[in-house]
Amino acid sequence: MIGAVAAASLSACASNPPRSSPTDSTTSAHAVELPPVGGLPDYQLGGAYEPAEGVSIVARDRSVEPPPGRYSICYVNGFQTQPDELGLWDSDLLLSRGSERLVDPEWPDEVLIDTSTSDKRKRVFDTVSPWILECAEAGFDAVEFDNFDSFTRSQNALATEDNAALASSYVELSHHHGLAVGQKNAAEFSRTLHEEVGFDFAVAEECSAFRECEEYSRVYGQAIIDIEYTDNLLRDWDEICKDPETPGSVVLRDRDLTVACSPNHIARHC
Repeated sequence: MIGAVAAASLSACASNPPRSSPTDSTTSAHAVELPPVGGLPDYQLGGAYEPAEGVSIVARDRSVEPPPGRYSICYVNGFQTQPDELGLWDSDLLLSRGSERLVDPEWPDEVLIDTSTSDKRKRVFDTVSPWILECAEAGFDAVEFDNFDSFTRSQNALATEDNAALASSYVELSHHHGLAVGQKNAAEFSRTLHEEVGFDFAVAEECSAFRECEEYSRVYGQAIIDIEYTDNLLRDWDEICKDPETPGSVVLRDRDLTVACSPNHIARHC
């Protein structure tokens, strides 16, 4: 799931404008805070808007402000490019096979980042680390790093260990600046990402639809935020809500994550 559309799709009904780059990056290290257990979440990567009453957890793209008074998660695409940010990357950091760049089949405007060597990982980290600082200085409580599992789409050019090494650097910097770190999807790697890399909680898309919720809960307990989508709702929503494996923090969203004033907007809780 991409987050770059957040800034592009901000409309008249959006409550938070894009934010400017920070001027000070001297945040001191302090303890991180996990999302409130069972808190109602909203996933606003398609554009920022005023959260509904009762919503206590909000995820937004790093390009916009966090909402005041809510636990706020900053979206960062840590292992693939954003559709409108290809120019930020050196060409040799864009994974290729021959003359073809390798893209995410589900998101063909996202190119995989090459994490195959320590030098390239350092340069990737140098690109992403200012975004982490921006999240902290804007007042987000946590950051989620998307597409850890890019190596599964790399035609064997990347290994789990490559992305885990880069993820460890992301986690260390995030923790230093007081941000909790959310694992995004990749349920089968939860134990490694939590115990060895240091992720604090999980942001799971469609763990009910894919019957993966228990894989996360075995590792993270109740520290899971689940986003289900209306176009892949394989069971009645009430049934999903009553399922003991469904995380307490769950929201049903429209696939495009439209803003609240859109006629296609859906954001339901149990």
